[in-house]
Amino acid sequence: MADERMNGAAPEGAPSGERRFYSRPKTCQFCADKTLSIDYKKSDMLRRFISDDGKIRPRRQTGTCARHQRTLAGAIKRARHIALLPFTGARVEEGGR
Repeated sequence: MADERMNGAAPEGAPSGERRFYSRPKTCQFCADKTLSIDYKKSDMLRRFISDDGKIRPRRQTGTCARHQRTLAGAIKRARHIALLPFTGARVEEGGR
């Protein structure tokens, strides 16, 4: 089995010749397009950066730079505070205890 890894052969059970997935580096869309602005009132734009559970998606998923990720997190928190965005993703069913 060690010989297979050294020769570059496919591991057992894996089809040979299959291409591996390599993710390309993501670029910050706010740095690329200077006309985009991060505003807490743009709830439809902010929803793209929130998971289904209502959590803020990390930089490695969204591709934003550190500066814009901080601004984005602040805008999401502000929009949550004034009820433009939900704090949680799941809605609570009424009458089901």
